[in-house]
Amino acid sequence: MGNLLIYSAVAHSCIWYLAAGAAALPAVSRITRAQAYPSRPVRMVVPFAPAGTTDISARLIGQWLSERFGQQFVIENRAGANGNIGTEVVLRSTPDGYTLLMIDASPSINVTLYERLNLRDAALVATVARSPFILVIHPSVPARTVPEFIAHAKANPGRISYGSAGPGSTLHVAAELFKIMTGVDLLHVPYRGGGPAIADAIAGQVQVVFIPAPAGIEYVRSGRLRALGVSSATRFEVLPDVPSVSEFVSGYEASTWYGVAAPRNTPATIIDSLNKEINAGLAEPKLKARFVELGAEVFPGSPADFSNLVAAETEKWGKVIRAANIKPE
Repeated sequence: MGNLLIYSAVAHSCIWYLAAGAAALPAVSRITRAQAYPSRPVRMVVPFAPAGTTDISARLIGQWLSERFGQQFVIENRAGANGNIGTEVVLRSTPDGYTLLMIDASPSINVTLYERLNLRDAALVATVARSPFILVIHPSVPARTVPEFIAHAKANPGRISYGSAGPGSTLHVAAELFKIMTGVDLLHVPYRGGGPAIADAIAGQVQVVFIPAPAGIEYVRSGRLRALGVSSATRFEVLPDVPSVSEFVSGYEASTWYGVAAPRNTPATIIDSLNKEINAGLAEPKLKARFVELGAEVFPGSPADFSNLVAAETEKWGKVIRAANIKPE
């Protein structure tokens, strides 16, 4: 009987250790996977069409990461709904580091417009680059400076139109912030994308547009559009002769940015590894030069820096959206 009791106690102890070991296996396997990361190709989703600044930024960073990690980083475009479709695909994927997202400032705007989209479902990895908008007008508009344009707009309330990439787009909120801070009354003409808005500004169908710097530099240099100012807080090194809007409208700033995110609960070791390699790339002169050619400047930072940026941008654009009563299509 005593032997039986001893055997039972030993068996119970073994079962307990086996159960504890089994419970620990998922955690151990997650750690092992994180340490081996990446052991296969990584997908980086761009929630916009090919050839835009977000797409090109993803390809530049993807190429760098492929070289650093020895695994291919494959760019996949999933456009639609102002970036929401591709963003949701990533945020709902397995948090293992093999599905990443290259975002611009749109999600910090969309969280106010679309209740179901929440960046709290994302692990923010690293900021990559940023660029301002250029406040441009058709050459027929009788203004050569921001103050002259404001005076002209106030003398013609509701008669000057500006184009945007659609309600809630970065181009739209940048213009609405300008309206709020200057008190001008401009007529909003939404388009299905920035390209058509820019084309109509060149044709004179709309008189004004806040054009992303990468898309607008050549039109400014060729004289097809007249630059009044850049939307960054200070002058933009790519267009040093163009003043910042804030030189005339104190506190105005409306830059866009690009960064890498992952699904929430992606292992911290993976996030840290990606952040370290992305920042290493942004310090490389050749990669920095490529972003300058694109019309952007590198924007390194930690995951915490990225989180603070998104929080500040979300609050800022939420106020603009509510003040301008912007509604999604």
